[in-house]
Amino acid sequence: MNKFTFFDLRVYQESKQLVKDVYSLLERFPKYEVYAMGDQLRRAVVSVPSNIAEGSGRSSLKEKVHFLEIAYGSLTETLCQLVIAHDLGYINNEEFGVEKDRINIIGKQLSGLRSSFQHQLEESTNR
Repeated sequence: MNKFTFFDLRVYQESKQLVKDVYSLLERFPKYEVYAMGDQLRRAVVSVPSNIAEGSGRSSLKEKVHFLEIAYGSLTETLCQLVIAHDLGYINNEEFGVEKDRINIIGKQLSGLRSSFQHQLEESTNR
């Protein structure tokens, strides 16, 4: 079996854990939110590791950066949805705090990886 680089990325591993955490939280949302906020939150959170993986499969640094930016956007959307869920009382303070901390970590990791690729891209165009 082929080994894909994204499997070893800590940001990918952290974002997969975020998916598991959010899916666990969604089990307790009111039934009327299953097709509203639930679907939106599922799409946003799954988009994070999916775009990390897709970007890692691209050959150009510009495309890698692009998919990391999409992942970051999905991460911020996930945070927004969790803020709303917290405000509505669907998740408690402790649960929200844990996920917010994880999102902050993932955001920093995505930013660092993006900066690294951006720097490599700039170096290659300045040669």
